Amino acid sequence: MEAVNLTIALTGASGAIFGREMLRALEADERVARVHFVASENSLRVLVEELGVSGSNDLLEKLLGAAPTKTVQHSDADIGAAIASGSHPSDGMIVLPCSMGTLAAIANGLANSLVARAADVTLKERRPLILCVRETPFNRIHLRNMTLAAEAGAVIFPVIPAFYIHPVDSTEMARQFVCRVLAHIGLPQPGAYVWKAEE
Repeated sequence: MEAVNLTIALTGASGAIFGREMLRALEADERVARVHFVASENSLRVLVEELGVSGSNDLLEKLLGAAPTKTVQHSDADIGAAIASGSHPSDGMIVLPCSMGTLAAIANGLANSLVARAADVTLKERRPLILCVRETPFNRIHLRNMTLAAEAGAVIFPVIPAFYIHPVDSTEMARQFVCRVLAHIGLPQPGAYVWKAEE
């Protein structure tokens, strides 16, 4: 398997712990060569409120618990970043968590931020785009935007953790959800719960 290059975006929906566990899994995965990380402006507030992590300095190091070796961060305002170009090599993009505002921008092709532009490029280049939407309940606008994004080629992968695995805490719950997402793009993770049918 060739080394994988992925883009990971955190946006302003609740569920920052899921994004953190995604980054940690990819940083530790030897099959992954490069991770391009973008945190939206609104996600920075969620990170403070949910994880006590300030985005002012060394955000990646705080999220990973160590200095990154393969993950690089881009500003959401930097629409000239490499991941905004279709010629940049990429194996896909995951938005976790994906806010309804980000979903709307992606579904309607606004490309008004680096997150939305990178997602737009991912779709036009026919690369995997996974939108881990996080909201409840959904209104008709949300549902229409999910349909639009799915029709354009995105996978709608709601942040719905499993309880049959008996997670011991929220970190394990988030980690197992991340395992499901990564398995979906061909990166099965060690320690992932796999349902086994009764013999």
